[in-house]
Amino acid sequence: MSAPSLKTRERLSEVRYEIRGELARRARELEAQGRTLIKLNIGNPGAFGFRAPEHLQHAIADHIHNTDPYTHQQGLPLAREAIAAHHAARGTPGASPDRVFVGNGVSELIDIALRALLNPGDEVLVPSPDYPLWSAATILNDGRPVFYRCKVANGFLPDPDEMEALVSPRTRAIVLINPNNPTGAVYPRELLERIVAIAAKHNLLLLCDEIYDGILYDGAEFTPLAPLAGDVPCLSFGGLSKVHRACGWRVGWAVLSGDEARMRDFRNAMDLLGALRLCANVPGQFAIEAALTGVDTITPLCRPGGRLYEARRVVVEACAASNYLKLAAPGGALYAFPGVSDEFAQGFDDHAFALELMEAEGVLVVPGNSFNVPYRNHFRVTLLPQPEQLREVFARIERVLDRHAEGIGKVVPLARRSSAA
Repeated sequence: MSAPSLKTRERLSEVRYEIRGELARRARELEAQGRTLIKLNIGNPGAFGFRAPEHLQHAIADHIHNTDPYTHQQGLPLAREAIAAHHAARGTPGASPDRVFVGNGVSELIDIALRALLNPGDEVLVPSPDYPLWSAATILNDGRPVFYRCKVANGFLPDPDEMEALVSPRTRAIVLINPNNPTGAVYPRELLERIVAIAAKHNLLLLCDEIYDGILYDGAEFTPLAPLAGDVPCLSFGGLSKVHRACGWRVGWAVLSGDEARMRDFRNAMDLLGALRLCANVPGQFAIEAALTGVDTITPLCRPGGRLYEARRVVVEACAASNYLKLAAPGGALYAFPGVSDEFAQGFDDHAFALELMEAEGVLVVPGNSFNVPYRNHFRVTLLPQPEQLREVFARIERVLDRHAEGIGKVVPLARRSSAA
Protein backbone atom coordinates (compact mmCIF):
# COMPACT_ATOMS: atom_id res chain seq x y z
CA MET A 1 0.00 0.00 0.00
CA SER A 2 1.46 3.33 -1.02
CA ALA A 3 1.87 6.16 1.45
CA PRO A 4 -0.55 9.09 1.18
CA SER A 5 0.63 12.02 -0.90
CA LEU A 6 2.29 14.93 0.85
CA LYS A 7 -0.31 17.56 1.68
CA THR A 8 0.24 21.13 0.56
CA ARG A 9 -1.06 24.40 1.89
CA GLU A 10 -4.79 24.60 1.29
CA ARG A 11 -4.77 28.28 0.37
CA LEU A 12 -2.63 27.50 -2.69
CA SER A 13 -5.86 26.30 -4.32
CA GLU A 14 -7.00 29.96 -4.36
CA VAL A 15 -3.88 31.15 -6.18
CA ARG A 16 -3.68 31.54 -9.95
CA TYR A 17 -0.55 32.38 -11.94
CA GLU A 18 -1.17 31.18 -15.47
CA ILE A 19 1.66 33.40 -16.77
CA ARG A 20 3.95 30.50 -15.84
CA GLY A 21 1.29 27.87 -15.26
CA GLU A 22 -0.43 25.02 -17.12
CA LEU A 23 -0.09 26.50 -20.60
CA ALA A 24 3.59 27.27 -20.05
CA ARG A 25 4.16 23.66 -18.94
CA ARG A 26 2.42 22.43 -22.11
CA ALA A 27 4.63 24.78 -24.12
CA ARG A 28 7.73 23.10 -22.69
CA GLU A 29 6.33 19.70 -23.69
CA LEU A 30 5.78 20.89 -27.26
CA GLU A 31 9.26 22.37 -27.42
CA ALA A 32 10.69 19.06 -26.17
CA GLN A 33 8.93 17.46 -29.16
CA GLY A 34 10.75 19.84 -31.51
CA ARG A 35 8.04 22.50 -31.93
CA THR A 36 9.11 26.12 -32.25
CA LEU A 37 6.84 28.47 -30.32
CA ILE A 38 6.49 32.24 -30.14
CA LYS A 39 6.10 32.77 -26.41
CA LEU A 40 4.32 35.99 -25.50
CA ASN A 41 3.38 35.01 -21.95
CA ILE A 42 6.15 36.73 -19.98
CA GLY A 43 7.45 40.31 -20.03
CA ASN A 44 11.05 39.11 -20.22
CA PRO A 45 13.10 41.50 -22.41
CA GLY A 46 16.26 39.37 -22.42
CA ALA A 47 14.36 36.48 -24.04
CA PHE A 48 13.67 38.73 -27.05
CA GLY A 49 17.21 40.00 -27.61
CA PHE A 50 17.15 43.08 -25.38
CA ARG A 51 20.24 43.62 -23.22
CA ALA A 52 20.74 45.57 -20.05
CA PRO A 53 22.53 48.85 -20.87
CA GLU A 54 26.33 48.56 -21.05
CA HIS A 55 26.93 51.15 -18.33
CA LEU A 56 24.94 48.96 -15.93
CA GLN A 57 26.93 45.89 -16.92
CA HIS A 58 30.19 47.78 -16.36
CA ALA A 59 29.02 48.99 -12.95
CA ILE A 60 28.64 45.39 -11.79
CA ALA A 61 31.88 44.21 -13.39
CA ASP A 62 33.84 47.08 -11.84
CA HIS A 63 32.64 46.14 -8.35
CA ILE A 64 32.51 42.36 -8.57
CA HIS A 65 35.40 42.11 -6.11
CA ASN A 66 33.17 43.75 -3.47
CA THR A 67 30.21 41.39 -3.83
CA ASP A 68 31.18 38.38 -1.71
CA PRO A 69 29.93 39.52 1.75
CA TYR A 70 26.36 39.99 2.87
CA THR A 71 25.28 43.61 2.89
CA HIS A 72 22.78 45.44 5.10
CA GLN A 73 19.31 43.88 4.97
CA GLN A 74 17.87 47.04 3.40
CA GLY A 75 20.51 47.14 0.68
CA LEU A 76 23.88 48.67 -0.16
CA PRO A 77 24.15 52.17 1.34
CA LEU A 78 25.23 53.73 -1.98
CA ALA A 79 22.34 52.06 -3.79
CA ARG A 80 19.81 53.27 -1.23
CA GLU A 81 21.24 56.78 -1.39
CA ALA A 82 20.79 56.78 -5.18
CA ILE A 83 17.20 55.55 -4.90
CA ALA A 84 16.38 58.12 -2.22
CA ALA A 85 17.87 60.93 -4.32
CA HIS A 86 15.90 59.77 -7.37
CA HIS A 87 12.65 59.82 -5.40
CA ALA A 88 13.45 63.15 -3.75
CA ALA A 89 14.00 64.65 -7.21
CA ARG A 90 10.50 63.65 -8.28
CA GLY A 91 8.90 64.96 -5.12
CA THR A 92 8.60 62.02 -2.73
CA PRO A 93 8.29 63.56 0.74
CA GLY A 94 10.88 62.51 3.30
CA ALA A 95 12.82 60.38 0.83
CA SER A 96 15.89 59.06 2.66
CA PRO A 97 18.07 55.93 2.53
CA ASP A 98 16.62 54.55 5.76
CA ARG A 99 13.18 54.41 4.08
CA VAL A 100 14.50 52.42 1.08
CA PHE A 101 14.36 48.61 0.91
CA VAL A 102 16.22 46.71 -1.82
CA GLY A 103 14.98 43.25 -2.66
CA ASN A 104 15.37 40.32 -5.02
CA GLY A 105 13.06 41.98 -7.49
CA VAL A 106 9.80 43.76 -6.73
CA SER A 107 8.16 40.35 -6.32
CA GLU A 108 10.01 39.65 -3.07
CA LEU A 109 9.28 43.12 -1.73
CA ILE A 110 5.55 42.75 -2.43
CA ASP A 111 5.54 39.59 -0.34
CA ILE A 112 7.53 41.23 2.46
CA ALA A 113 5.27 44.31 2.51
CA LEU A 114 2.07 42.27 2.73
CA ARG A 115 3.55 39.96 5.35
CA ALA A 116 4.50 43.00 7.42
CA LEU A 117 1.00 44.49 7.09
CA LEU A 118 -1.65 41.78 7.20
CA ASN A 119 -3.30 39.83 9.96
CA PRO A 120 -5.55 36.86 9.07
CA GLY A 121 -8.72 38.09 7.37
CA ASP A 122 -7.43 41.58 6.55
CA GLU A 123 -8.44 42.89 3.12
CA VAL A 124 -6.51 44.55 0.32
CA LEU A 125 -8.15 46.39 -2.59
CA VAL A 126 -6.59 44.99 -5.78
CA PRO A 127 -7.36 46.00 -9.39
CA SER A 128 -9.23 43.70 -11.74
CA PRO A 129 -7.52 42.94 -14.05
CA ASP A 130 -4.49 42.64 -11.79
CA TYR A 131 -0.96 41.36 -12.00
CA PRO A 132 -1.77 38.10 -10.20
CA LEU A 133 1.26 38.16 -7.92
CA TRP A 134 -0.54 40.86 -5.91
CA SER A 135 -3.62 38.78 -5.22
CA ALA A 136 -1.55 35.63 -4.70
CA ALA A 137 0.74 37.32 -2.16
CA THR A 138 -2.30 38.70 -0.33
CA ILE A 139 -3.84 35.22 -0.09
CA LEU A 140 -0.60 33.52 0.94
CA ASN A 141 -0.14 36.07 3.71
CA ASP A 142 -3.60 35.17 5.05
CA GLY A 143 -5.32 38.22 3.64
CA ARG A 144 -8.26 38.58 1.29
CA PRO A 145 -7.99 40.37 -2.06
CA VAL A 146 -11.05 42.49 -2.82
CA PHE A 147 -11.11 43.37 -6.50
CA TYR A 148 -12.08 46.80 -7.79
CA ARG A 149 -13.14 46.90 -11.42
CA CYS A 150 -11.08 48.61 -14.11
CA LYS A 151 -13.67 48.50 -16.86
CA VAL A 152 -12.87 48.01 -20.52
CA ALA A 153 -15.30 50.82 -21.39
CA ASN A 154 -13.30 53.21 -19.20
CA GLY A 155 -9.95 52.39 -20.76
CA PHE A 156 -9.24 50.02 -17.85
CA LEU A 157 -9.22 52.87 -15.34
CA PRO A 158 -11.04 52.36 -12.01
CA ASP A 159 -13.98 54.33 -10.64
CA PRO A 160 -12.94 55.85 -7.28
CA ASP A 161 -16.54 55.78 -6.03
CA GLU A 162 -16.72 52.05 -6.69
CA MET A 163 -13.37 51.59 -4.98
CA GLU A 164 -14.48 53.42 -1.85
CA ALA A 165 -17.69 51.40 -1.68
CA LEU A 166 -15.54 48.28 -1.24
CA VAL A 167 -13.72 49.60 1.84
CA SER A 168 -14.64 47.71 5.00
CA PRO A 169 -13.39 47.75 8.61
CA ARG A 170 -10.91 45.03 7.57
CA THR A 171 -9.42 46.93 4.62
CA ARG A 172 -5.73 47.72 5.13
CA ALA A 173 -4.37 48.83 1.76
CA ILE A 174 -5.03 49.83 -1.86
CA VAL A 175 -2.88 48.38 -4.64
CA LEU A 176 -2.22 50.46 -7.76
CA ILE A 177 -0.27 49.28 -10.80
CA ASN A 178 0.73 52.29 -12.88
CA PRO A 179 1.52 52.00 -15.78
CA ASN A 180 -0.63 48.93 -15.67
CA ASN A 181 0.11 45.29 -16.26
CA PRO A 182 -1.73 43.73 -18.10
CA THR A 183 -3.62 46.56 -19.82
CA GLY A 184 -1.04 49.32 -20.36
CA ALA A 185 -3.37 51.91 -18.81
CA VAL A 186 -1.63 55.02 -17.43
CA TYR A 187 -3.41 56.68 -14.50
CA PRO A 188 -4.09 60.43 -14.78
CA ARG A 189 -3.19 62.73 -11.91
CA GLU A 190 -6.81 63.55 -11.05
CA LEU A 191 -7.66 59.87 -10.60
CA LEU A 192 -4.61 59.31 -8.40
CA GLU A 193 -5.58 62.29 -6.24
CA ARG A 194 -9.04 60.83 -5.66
CA ILE A 195 -7.54 57.47 -4.67
CA VAL A 196 -5.16 59.20 -2.26
CA ALA A 197 -8.20 60.89 -0.68
CA ILE A 198 -9.81 57.47 -0.13
CA ALA A 199 -6.66 56.19 1.56
CA ALA A 200 -6.44 59.28 3.75
CA LYS A 201 -10.11 59.05 4.79
CA HIS A 202 -9.94 55.37 5.72
CA ASN A 203 -6.36 55.20 7.06
CA LEU A 204 -5.12 52.85 4.34
CA LEU A 205 -1.64 52.11 3.05
CA LEU A 206 -1.06 52.88 -0.63
CA LEU A 207 0.94 50.18 -2.42
CA CYS A 208 2.01 51.48 -5.82
CA ASP A 209 3.71 49.18 -8.32
CA GLU A 210 5.59 51.60 -10.61
CA ILE A 211 8.02 49.14 -12.22
CA TYR A 212 7.05 50.42 -15.73
CA ASP A 213 7.34 54.13 -14.88
CA GLY A 214 9.62 54.99 -17.82
CA ILE A 215 7.81 52.95 -20.50
CA LEU A 216 5.30 55.36 -22.06
CA TYR A 217 3.87 55.89 -25.56
CA ASP A 218 2.29 58.70 -27.58
CA GLY A 219 2.69 61.42 -24.99
CA ALA A 220 1.33 59.47 -22.02
CA GLU A 221 2.58 60.99 -18.75
CA PHE A 222 3.52 59.05 -15.65
CA THR A 223 2.58 60.67 -12.33
CA PRO A 224 4.32 59.17 -9.28
CA LEU A 225 1.96 58.54 -6.41
CA ALA A 226 4.12 59.40 -3.39
CA PRO A 227 4.30 63.18 -4.03
CA LEU A 228 0.48 63.28 -4.20
CA ALA A 229 0.15 61.12 -1.09
CA GLY A 230 2.10 63.51 1.15
CA ASP A 231 1.64 62.32 4.74
CA VAL A 232 -0.56 59.40 3.70
CA PRO A 233 1.42 56.15 4.11
CA CYS A 234 2.70 55.01 0.73
CA LEU A 235 5.08 52.33 -0.50
CA SER A 236 6.36 52.84 -4.06
CA PHE A 237 7.95 49.93 -5.94
CA GLY A 238 10.51 50.13 -8.75
CA GLY A 239 13.46 48.19 -10.13
CA LEU A 240 15.82 47.29 -12.95
CA SER A 241 13.78 44.50 -14.58
CA LYS A 242 11.69 46.39 -17.12
CA VAL A 243 12.89 49.95 -17.77
CA HIS A 244 16.50 48.72 -17.69
CA ARG A 245 15.83 45.28 -19.24
CA ALA A 246 17.65 43.37 -16.47
CA CYS A 247 15.03 40.88 -15.23
CA GLY A 248 17.51 38.17 -14.35
CA TRP A 249 19.50 40.42 -12.02
CA ARG A 250 16.54 40.42 -9.59
CA VAL A 251 16.96 43.99 -8.37
CA GLY A 252 13.93 45.84 -7.04
CA TRP A 253 13.28 48.49 -4.44
CA ALA A 254 10.49 49.89 -2.32
CA VAL A 255 10.45 53.45 -0.96
CA LEU A 256 8.37 54.28 2.09
CA SER A 257 6.82 57.73 2.44
CA GLY A 258 4.26 59.36 4.68
CA ASP A 259 3.99 60.52 8.27
CA GLU A 260 6.94 59.14 10.25
CA ALA A 261 4.99 58.32 13.41
CA ARG A 262 2.34 56.38 11.49
CA MET A 263 4.94 54.44 9.48
CA ARG A 264 7.38 53.50 12.24
CA ASP A 265 5.98 50.09 13.17
CA PHE A 266 5.48 49.07 9.55
CA ARG A 267 8.99 50.19 8.63
CA ASN A 268 10.44 48.16 11.50
CA ALA A 269 8.42 45.12 10.45
CA MET A 270 9.78 45.32 6.91
CA ASP A 271 13.30 45.70 8.29
CA LEU A 272 12.85 42.59 10.43
CA LEU A 273 11.53 40.51 7.54
CA GLY A 274 14.37 41.75 5.33
CA ALA A 275 16.88 40.72 7.98
CA LEU A 276 15.38 37.22 8.18
CA ARG A 277 16.29 36.66 4.53
CA LEU A 278 19.74 38.21 5.25
CA CYS A 279 20.01 40.49 2.20
CA ALA A 280 19.18 40.85 -1.46
CA ASN A 281 21.45 39.87 -4.34
CA VAL A 282 24.55 42.05 -3.92
CA PRO A 283 26.16 42.23 -7.41
CA GLY A 284 23.07 43.67 -9.06
CA GLN A 285 22.80 46.44 -6.47
CA PHE A 286 25.97 48.02 -7.83
CA ALA A 287 24.05 48.82 -11.04
CA ILE A 288 21.37 50.88 -9.26
CA GLU A 289 23.24 54.18 -9.09
CA ALA A 290 24.30 53.86 -12.73
CA ALA A 291 20.71 53.12 -13.76
CA LEU A 292 19.24 56.12 -11.94
CA THR A 293 21.92 58.67 -12.83
CA GLY A 294 23.14 57.46 -16.23
CA VAL A 295 21.91 57.90 -19.78
CA ASP A 296 18.20 57.30 -20.52
CA THR A 297 18.10 54.19 -22.70
CA ILE A 298 14.37 53.41 -22.55
CA THR A 299 12.77 56.55 -24.00
CA PRO A 300 14.25 56.05 -27.51
CA LEU A 301 12.69 52.59 -27.60
CA CYS A 302 9.25 54.08 -26.83
CA ARG A 303 9.29 56.85 -29.46
CA PRO A 304 8.26 56.50 -33.13
CA GLY A 305 10.90 54.36 -34.81
CA GLY A 306 11.87 52.71 -31.53
CA ARG A 307 11.41 48.99 -31.26
CA LEU A 308 8.80 48.98 -28.48
CA TYR A 309 6.84 51.79 -30.11
CA GLU A 310 6.76 50.02 -33.47
CA ALA A 311 5.78 46.72 -31.85
CA ARG A 312 2.92 48.49 -30.11
CA ARG A 313 1.93 50.11 -33.42
CA VAL A 314 1.67 46.67 -35.05
CA VAL A 315 -0.58 45.38 -32.25
CA VAL A 316 -2.84 48.44 -32.34
CA GLU A 317 -3.15 48.28 -36.13
CA ALA A 318 -3.69 44.51 -36.16
CA CYS A 319 -6.53 44.79 -33.65
CA ALA A 320 -8.09 47.66 -35.60
CA ALA A 321 -7.94 45.61 -38.80
CA SER A 322 -9.20 42.42 -37.17
CA ASN A 323 -12.71 41.18 -37.81
CA TYR A 324 -12.97 40.14 -34.19
CA LEU A 325 -10.70 42.06 -31.82
CA LYS A 326 -11.04 45.27 -29.85
CA LEU A 327 -8.26 47.01 -27.95
CA ALA A 328 -7.76 49.88 -25.55
CA ALA A 329 -4.39 51.03 -26.89
CA PRO A 330 -1.77 50.71 -24.13
CA GLY A 331 -0.34 54.03 -22.95
CA GLY A 332 2.57 52.38 -21.18
CA ALA A 333 4.23 49.15 -19.99
CA LEU A 334 5.10 46.13 -22.14
CA TYR A 335 1.70 44.59 -22.83
CA ALA A 336 -1.57 44.78 -24.68
CA PHE A 337 -4.85 43.23 -23.52
CA PRO A 338 -7.04 42.61 -26.59
CA GLY A 339 -10.57 41.33 -26.31
CA VAL A 340 -12.91 39.51 -28.65
CA SER A 341 -15.81 41.80 -29.53
CA ASP A 342 -19.24 41.05 -28.09
CA GLU A 343 -20.56 39.91 -31.46
CA PHE A 344 -18.16 36.95 -31.47
CA ALA A 345 -17.81 36.37 -27.72
CA GLN A 346 -20.62 33.78 -27.66
CA GLY A 347 -19.09 30.53 -26.42
CA PHE A 348 -15.61 32.03 -26.40
CA ASP A 349 -13.34 30.66 -23.69
CA ASP A 350 -10.01 32.42 -23.30
CA HIS A 351 -8.20 29.35 -21.95
CA ALA A 352 -9.43 27.09 -24.74
CA PHE A 353 -8.48 29.81 -27.25
CA ALA A 354 -4.97 30.10 -25.80
CA LEU A 355 -4.52 26.33 -25.90
CA GLU A 356 -5.69 26.09 -29.53
CA LEU A 357 -3.51 29.04 -30.50
CA MET A 358 -0.48 27.28 -29.06
CA GLU A 359 -1.26 23.77 -30.32
CA ALA A 360 -2.36 24.79 -33.82
CA GLU A 361 -0.48 28.01 -34.49
CA GLY A 362 2.58 27.88 -32.21
CA VAL A 363 1.84 31.04 -30.21
CA LEU A 364 1.65 31.21 -26.41
CA VAL A 365 -0.43 33.99 -24.83
CA VAL A 366 -1.97 34.40 -21.37
CA PRO A 367 -5.76 34.00 -21.01
CA GLY A 368 -7.43 37.11 -19.63
CA ASN A 369 -9.15 35.29 -16.76
CA SER A 370 -5.68 34.69 -15.28
CA PHE A 371 -5.71 38.36 -14.31
CA ASN A 372 -8.76 37.97 -12.06
CA VAL A 373 -11.45 39.34 -14.33
CA PRO A 374 -15.01 37.95 -14.49
CA TYR A 375 -15.10 37.81 -18.31
CA ARG A 376 -13.53 35.20 -20.61
CA ASN A 377 -12.90 37.05 -23.87
CA HIS A 378 -9.51 38.74 -23.36
CA PHE A 379 -5.87 37.71 -23.54
CA ARG A 380 -2.51 39.35 -22.87
CA VAL A 381 0.45 39.63 -25.24
CA THR A 382 3.83 41.23 -24.67
CA LEU A 383 5.18 43.97 -26.93
CA LEU A 384 8.71 42.58 -26.81
CA PRO A 385 9.02 40.62 -30.10
CA GLN A 386 10.23 42.27 -33.27
CA PRO A 387 7.35 44.10 -35.02
CA GLU A 388 7.47 41.72 -37.98
CA GLN A 389 7.02 38.74 -35.69
CA LEU A 390 4.05 40.36 -33.97
CA ARG A 391 2.45 40.96 -37.36
CA GLU A 392 2.71 37.22 -38.02
CA VAL A 393 1.36 36.45 -34.54
CA PHE A 394 -1.83 38.40 -35.18
CA ALA A 395 -2.30 36.72 -38.55
CA ARG A 396 -2.26 33.41 -36.68
CA ILE A 397 -4.65 34.74 -34.05
CA GLU A 398 -7.05 35.79 -36.79
CA ARG A 399 -7.02 32.26 -38.20
CA VAL A 400 -8.02 30.80 -34.85
CA LEU A 401 -10.77 33.40 -34.48
CA ASP A 402 -12.00 32.60 -38.01
CA ARG A 403 -12.51 29.01 -36.88
CA HIS A 404 -14.34 30.17 -33.75
CA ALA A 405 -16.66 32.39 -35.82
CA GLU A 406 -17.44 29.49 -38.13
CA GLY A 407 -18.10 27.26 -35.12
CA ILE A 408 -20.76 29.58 -33.73
CA GLY A 409 -22.28 30.21 -37.17
CA LYS A 410 -21.10 33.79 -37.49
CA VAL A 411 -20.13 34.85 -41.01
CA VAL A 412 -18.04 37.97 -41.35
CA PRO A 413 -19.54 40.24 -44.04
CA LEU A 414 -17.40 40.55 -47.15
CA ALA A 415 -17.25 44.32 -46.70
CA ARG A 416 -15.63 43.87 -43.31
CA ARG A 417 -13.26 41.24 -44.64
CA SER A 418 -12.10 43.49 -47.47
CA SER A 419 -11.67 46.48 -45.13
CA ALA A 420 -9.51 44.40 -42.82
CA ALA A 421 -7.35 43.04 -45.62
